[in-house]
Amino acid sequence: MQTKHIAIVGSGLVGSLLALYLRKRQYTVTVFDRRPDIRTIEFSGRSINLAMSVRGWKTLDRIGIGDEVRKLAIPMHKRTMHITDQPIYHQHYGKDGEAIYSIPRGILNKKMITLAEDAGVTFRFNEKVWDIDLPEAKLYTGESEKSEWTSYQYDMIFGCDGAFSRVRHKMQRRSRFNYSQKFLNTGYKELGIPPNADGSHQLDKNSLHIWPRGEFMLIALPNLDGSFTCTLFMPHEGEHSFENLTDDVVVTKFWEQYFPDTIDLMPTLLEDFKNNPTSALVTIKCYPWTYWNKVALVGDSAHAIVPFYGQGMNAGFEDISVLDEIIEKLGDDRWEEIFETYQKARKPNADAIAELSYRNFIEMSSKTADPDFLLRKKIEKRFAEKHPQKWIPLYSRVTFSHRPYAEALEIGDQQALIMDKVMSMNAINDLWDSDEVEHYMLDHLENNHLANTTKAKLI
Repeated sequence: MQTKHIAIVGSGLVGSLLALYLRKRQYTVTVFDRRPDIRTIEFSGRSINLAMSVRGWKTLDRIGIGDEVRKLAIPMHKRTMHITDQPIYHQHYGKDGEAIYSIPRGILNKKMITLAEDAGVTFRFNEKVWDIDLPEAKLYTGESEKSEWTSYQYDMIFGCDGAFSRVRHKMQRRSRFNYSQKFLNTGYKELGIPPNADGSHQLDKNSLHIWPRGEFMLIALPNLDGSFTCTLFMPHEGEHSFENLTDDVVVTKFWEQYFPDTIDLMPTLLEDFKNNPTSALVTIKCYPWTYWNKVALVGDSAHAIVPFYGQGMNAGFEDISVLDEIIEKLGDDRWEEIFETYQKARKPNADAIAELSYRNFIEMSSKTADPDFLLRKKIEKRFAEKHPQKWIPLYSRVTFSHRPYAEALEIGDQQALIMDKVMSMNAINDLWDSDEVEHYMLDHLENNHLANTTKAKLI
């Protein structure tokens, strides 16, 4: 069979990994990107360090590059909470040995481009796509919108060009294309903590550090060179907001009030704050993700989410592994069916992780310092340890499982209702680790199981 010629728009994490997957299937693959090759420039200060979990690792291992990428990663077994006027405390993410992995976005992206290039993928940097002929799978590139364009003919085009995708924009002009975008009032700014003089980390390197302050928070994720990539999440406008942090004096005063324990750790705070941009956070949903057997959206171009579950990259990578499994099952000569199966499989899960990511923003910024929330997590952890087949915490379902996000959301909502009832029990602070609470939860799980079984039979 004749080799297919495939174009990918976007050389980011998803685009470069998809290119590697398609090249391994012996397709001729060309990647277009309006930006320069990031291997030749300093990565801009608008990154939130990545948190790789099992979904991402599965996709990397499936193509045989997981071990290469693990060399770039640091395991984080827990959250380390920095609460004002309280001792530091830890919240472990999962069971012993379970961790999420901190990887700098720029370093990983450079690695993925090199691996794809070594496999025979062609990259065309500094070449902006201005238009796409969807039925013909043609791309048009040029210096500007009004300059002379060059046309390229392909068998298929994949849009991996992010939240504000040019490929999706073209698809939006088709009839019956559903699209929505929702910006948080919260934005983010990248900051940094340098290593000690000997190259060691100034904070525990196997933690994701959080300074929750209600409407805003600071996080820090470790890097191999001993530094931490920090991110300040804060409203764009309002009393405590980016618009009010106008100069060095105001920023310093703000930091002394809310993050005093970090001042000595961040000698370049004022420089970073001034030089690094304030970026927006958006959730984007759309459907369909495909056009005939010609065009498909993958990753953020199909489902951009806010970063508070650390699942944006993992969800995009999972798109790729699911697509590859479908190709394996159906064969590579039934692309319209492949695309249809792909979008129906992924759309509900993309919507579910978007919802979960928004909810986790509330949890990370506000609830992680709430005594009732901490007690609730202690009860859940104790019960899950005693009944691992009956209760897997929501975070573990999302982060340490390959089960669908939609399933995690549904079961998580059922568990939340049970925990609401548990937390309303009299003297729960004294009874939390008692047999009474354990049996109460078991009874509610049994009733919930019977209700679900009845519902399934009715359906």
